[in-house]
This record gives sequence, C-alpha cells and structure tokens, in this order.
Amino acid sequence: MNESIIVGLISGIVCLIVGALAAGLVTYFILKRRKDSALRESEKILENAKDKAERLLESAKLEGKAEKEELLRNAEKDISERKKQILQNENKLDQRESALDKREDVIIQREDVIDQKRNALESREDALSQKENELAEKEKAYVAKEESLDKELERVANLTEEEAKKELLAKVEVKEAKRIALYREQMEEEAESQVQDKAKAMLAFAMDKYAQDVTTEHSSSTVALPSDEMKGRIIGREGRNIKSMEQIFGVSLIIDDTPETITCSCFDPIRREKAKLTLEALIKDGRIQPGRIEDLYKRISTEFDDTLRRIGEQTVFKLGLPRISGGLLPYIGRLKYRSSYGQNVLDHSIQVAYLSSVMASELGLDPVMAKRAGLLHDIGKAIDAEQEGSHVQLGSQLAKKFNEPDPVINAIESHHGDAPKRYLISELVQAADTLSAARPGARSETLETYIKRLEQIETICKSFDGVQTSYALQSGRDVRVMVVPEKVSDDDAKAMAINIRDRIENEMQFPGQIKISVIRETRAIQVAK
Repeated sequence: MNESIIVGLISGIVCLIVGALAAGLVTYFILKRRKDSALRESEKILENAKDKAERLLESAKLEGKAEKEELLRNAEKDISERKKQILQNENKLDQRESALDKREDVIIQREDVIDQKRNALESREDALSQKENELAEKEKAYVAKEESLDKELERVANLTEEEAKKELLAKVEVKEAKRIALYREQMEEEAESQVQDKAKAMLAFAMDKYAQDVTTEHSSSTVALPSDEMKGRIIGREGRNIKSMEQIFGVSLIIDDTPETITCSCFDPIRREKAKLTLEALIKDGRIQPGRIEDLYKRISTEFDDTLRRIGEQTVFKLGLPRISGGLLPYIGRLKYRSSYGQNVLDHSIQVAYLSSVMASELGLDPVMAKRAGLLHDIGKAIDAEQEGSHVQLGSQLAKKFNEPDPVINAIESHHGDAPKRYLISELVQAADTLSAARPGARSETLETYIKRLEQIETICKSFDGVQTSYALQSGRDVRVMVVPEKVSDDDAKAMAINIRDRIENEMQFPGQIKISVIRETRAIQVAK
C-alpha cells in the first residue's frame, strides 16, 4: 500500500518536472523568435536613420555653402562702403586742415595789426604825457597869475573874495526876493481860482497841514491816603506788601514825603487805573497782605473789563452807529483811560466822529461811515502800550481783525500820512482829527513850554531886518509883526511873511496853525492946540 503511494507520488513529481521543462522550452523558443524579429527591425531602423543622416548632411553642406557665399558678398559690400566713408572723412579732414591754415594766416595778420596799433598807442601816450606835463606847468603859471590878479583886485577894491561874494549874494537876494514873493502871490491866486472847480476834494485837503507834536503826556496817578500811617502798612514788613503790589499790578509805586499821598507810575493807563482802584479798595478794606492783594486785584480786573465794555456800548449807542463788532467795544472803552498831550482820546475820537459826520453830510457823502471812521481812527492807542508798533499799525490790524469796511481801515492807516488816501472820507477824518486837536484848550501843556513857545515865535520874527516889534496873540496862533515902513516896502513885507512862515515851520513844533501878519503903515500925527 505504501509502495503504491510512493510510486504514485514519484510518477506525479516526474510528470510535473517534465511539464515544466516542456513549458520552459516553449517559452524559450518564443522569446528567441521575438528577439530575432526585434534585431531585424532595429537593423532596418538603423539603416533608415543612416540614410536620413546622409541626406541631411548633404543638404546641410549645400545650404552652408550658399550662406557662406552670401556672407562673403555682404562682407565685400560692407568693406567697399567703409572704404568710401574713409575716403570721404579723409577729404573732410583735408578741407578742415586747409581752413585752419587760412585762419592761422588771418590770426597772424591780425596780431601784426595789433602790434602796430599798440606801438602807435604807446607813442601817443608818450606824446600825451608830454602835453600833460606842459599843461600842468602852464596851469601852475595861470594859477600864480590868477592869484596875483586876485590880490591886485582885492587891493584895488579894498574887499576880500569872501566879502565880495557875500555882498553880491546879498544884492541878488534883495533883488530876487520881491520877484519870488510876487511869483508866490500869483501862484496862490491861481490856486485859489482853481479851488472853485474842485470844491469837494480841495475842501477836505485844505485842512490837512495842522497837527504837530507837543511835549507832555500823563503817566502817573495819585491815590489819597487817610493818614500817613497807611504808608507804613502799604510798605509792609521789610517791604513785603509794596513788592507784591508792584509785581501784581505791573506799576511803580512811589511813596515820598508828600503827605497823605501815594503815586502809581506806569505808561500803560489801564494797568495804572486798575492799580489805583485796587489800592483804594485795599485802603478802604484795611486788610493789606499779599494774598488779599492778589484776590482783590483779580476781582477788580474782572469788574474793570466789564466796565470797559459798557463804556464802548454807551459810546456806540450815543453816536448811533449800527453793527459794530462786539470785540471792538472793550477797545473803545479803553480809550477813556488813554490821553494824548493831555487830551482824552475817547473824547477826542467822539469829536472827530461828529466833525467827520458833519463834513460828510455837507459834501454829500455817507455820514454814518464817516462817523464810524472818525470814532475808530485812533483805536490803536488802546493797545500801543502793550504791543510793539505805532497806533496806526495796531489800529489797522484791529480793524481788519474785526472786519471793518475798507473806508474805515484806510482812514486809520492814512490819518497821519502813513498811507495814501483812497477815499474822500479819509481826508475828512484827517481834517477832523486836526480840528479836534488844534481847538484852543483841547490839549494841555505846561506853563514853561507855553512861554518858551511864545518867546521862540517872537525871537524868530525879530531876527529879520526892518522889524520894529512883534506880538504873539491867542496863545501863539496869531502873530503880528510891525515893520519900519522906511526900511521895508510892500513887496518886502510879503516876502518877509513867507520867510517867517518857513522858519517857524522848520524850526518849531506847535499844535494847529499859526497866522503871520506883517503890518506896514505910515502915520502922520499932529496935535492941535
């Protein structure tokens, strides 16, 4: 049983081996056949590729030969063209060389001409120098001869050269003074006749030349004390109180031997007024110490600012001016505490406003605009103690800031001649300003200044030859000059009035205008007995 199984297994194994060998042989022959066919195909492809490569090589050789021939032809053309260009450039260079040679010849010729002219000039200079020397010698001889002649003339005339000049000038001056006076009189008459044709413009311009500076200006205020003991309390221990006051107020406090009086000195009138009010309140309250001083000053400053605004409102209401900016009202109020030559600036501005309005109405202009310009023409004086610049510049800046009309701004800028007048109202404001300032009594001055001004006027009048006496009347605004009729003719009197006027204008400063009257009269006096 076991043997038959083993034999069966062996026979199975043999069958398997034989089948495997048979399958392997079959596969081998199939693969060999495929290999042979693949070799044959690859040989065919290689042969085809060789044929194509040979054909491409032949065609490439043919094309390269054609390109080579084309490149050679192009290169020959380029070479020929470059040769032509080279020849052309050589010809141009030859032409330039010939032109340079010609220029060089011309330059050489010019140098020769210049050398010749230089030699000629040098010879002329030598000749001129010789002539100058000769002329100098002749001039010396002439000067010596002239000096000898002058000495001879001085000996014969018994006058020196300066004396002769002075005598001749004096004769000419006397001779021509009459003609000048007559000519001026004729010109003035002609101007007066032309004024009739230009009445409106000349009426305002005729009042232009007035205002001049006078000397005094208030810069201090006095505060009355109940007793001299209050001075010690104001000074305080080691000067503590007065130092605090000067620092807070911004003024100088002067305590001297004047009984029951203390002085506040400051150029700013607003600071001075605030300091005065604070001092009066402290004296009334009796409690004087640094803390109390500062608190009271702040309260009074606030109340004072409200007061300034009320003053501005009252002024505008009084003048009947509409639509003035509220920002300008405090500045108008500040003018009440500002003085110019002793004249209150607010009162002066109100007067100028009224005068400008009246003149504008007479000339057919806008009286309200003229009144507005007159009120604000000196508005810059409200801040000229605090800021740099003239009151004209500061006033113009304020008016522009608060959008005032152009006629008002121009009146502010031109009322002292700092800018041209572009509106007739500006002429009216300047004339009204002069009239208000020159009104008798409008501006105050010291007695010493007043007497000195009158003496100076009379001295100028008496310095002219032929003047018998002179009188300054109406505070120096009317001057009467009495002349000797035998020495001064009528024409001489006219010339003398003009000369006195010119000297007063050039040598003096005075408010308003001065009328000069030269009086020449002959009196025949007899006494009947």
